[in-house]
Amino acid sequence: MTLIMEYRKKLIRGTLAWVFAILLSTPAWGKDPKPSTILPKTLTLRSVLKQLEKEHPLLKKSQTNKTIASGKVLKALGKFEPALVNDWELERLAKVDSTKSVGFNDTFIEMTHPLGFKGFAGFRAGIGDVAVSDLAIGTSNQPLLGIVFPLLRGFITNPARAELKKSHLADRQAELEIQQTRQDLFLGAATQYWNWVAAWKIMEIKKNAVSIAKKRFEQITGQAKAGAKAPIDVVDANQEVQSRRNKSIEAQRKVEQEQYKLALFLWDKDSVIVPETNRAPAFSTAQSESWLLSLDQAKLQATSNRPEIKLIELEAEFNNIDLEVAENNLLPDLTVEAVPTRKPGEFVLGLGYRFGVQLRFPFLQRGARGEIIELKGKADQLRLMQKYSLQQVSMEVANAHSSVVRARERIDVSRQAMDLAKTLVQGERTRFKLGASNLLVVNIRERNVIDATEDWINAMADHQKALSHYHWAIGKWTKSPSSANNKKRVEKGSP
Repeated sequence: MTLIMEYRKKLIRGTLAWVFAILLSTPAWGKDPKPSTILPKTLTLRSVLKQLEKEHPLLKKSQTNKTIASGKVLKALGKFEPALVNDWELERLAKVDSTKSVGFNDTFIEMTHPLGFKGFAGFRAGIGDVAVSDLAIGTSNQPLLGIVFPLLRGFITNPARAELKKSHLADRQAELEIQQTRQDLFLGAATQYWNWVAAWKIMEIKKNAVSIAKKRFEQITGQAKAGAKAPIDVVDANQEVQSRRNKSIEAQRKVEQEQYKLALFLWDKDSVIVPETNRAPAFSTAQSESWLLSLDQAKLQATSNRPEIKLIELEAEFNNIDLEVAENNLLPDLTVEAVPTRKPGEFVLGLGYRFGVQLRFPFLQRGARGEIIELKGKADQLRLMQKYSLQQVSMEVANAHSSVVRARERIDVSRQAMDLAKTLVQGERTRFKLGASNLLVVNIRERNVIDATEDWINAMADHQKALSHYHWAIGKWTKSPSSANNKKRVEKGSP
């Protein structure tokens, strides 16, 4: 029993040692997030998207599809590349009174053409006592020329050529997948960036509110010592300080939460960049919506730009290629061939080139008909999916357009509410100094200012998120900012 326990202890220690070794040797998740050193001190959305485009692993992963696509092209072309063949054949022929070994050594190049026919050319050297009947060179050698030609099934339309066609479309598919990944990542990054900006600015407001409450607490404490204020006012002022400190800590936690989420869009090689020391920029002046496209123009642009729709169209092209092959398989297999004999026995007997026509025709055609039905069903599915996707994109554009307009209206209303709250608090503070008001009313007025300012910050951030959603909806982010030569800003109204 003791030996078993010792063995278990050794096994556990060994397992833990291996686990720790693996953890320490893993480069990606074995490293801690590092603070921002390559990003600007004031973090803008442009710098976030630039870093994302440069280093994000999901975008790099989608870019590897281009490599996979080029590999598919080479793989498809491999079925049509020439092949050098050396074939050595020998047979022992037995007669009544003697035996002899005869055969040939063929060296030739064979190739399949994309149109479906096969051909080869080379040289045959006879082995032993052989007689060449056609195209003799010397007594036992001859050139090799041959062709196999499909007349119906497999001519022009054939599986190998279909794979070649689809491999050429794979590059387009890879590019569309890159665009879709970029679109989604840019939208996620922009949304998270403005969440972080809003949280950062709200935190600053809450910290400033704590500072104001502390100064008032110190002032009232001094007045209470001098007998000008009641002790209960000191308690009230201190309670307000602690309440605002609580709100400030909540705001600080919110910033940390949003910065860690934002870090998932900020990569530097194998580590994420946490924007712990970065500052949020000032909100730019919200512009009018005159620059927005009309709904019809926006929907048309989205239809031509969005990779989701193009991927469905491309999938339909793949399906049509397979359908052409399936319909071609309904034709009879009629093949004409003119080739030299490849059997040593026939060669020795004097049989040279052979010419033939072969017809093969399945009566029921179940395989081809079943494949056609399957592919036509898939084509119907793709048509319905495309119909839905077009309407979905149309509604996304309409929703994004509405979001921008309503967010702009919220900015105006929240700004007015904030200005009115600030006017009220200034008046209330003046009344408090004159003894015409009390601390409770002043605190209520200041809380209203904090709430109104927070509403305005959220409205400004929601407006920027709405703009990001609009750019995503119309497919503006399908191309990288660098490829657009920076003719336009990546985001409208960004700092």
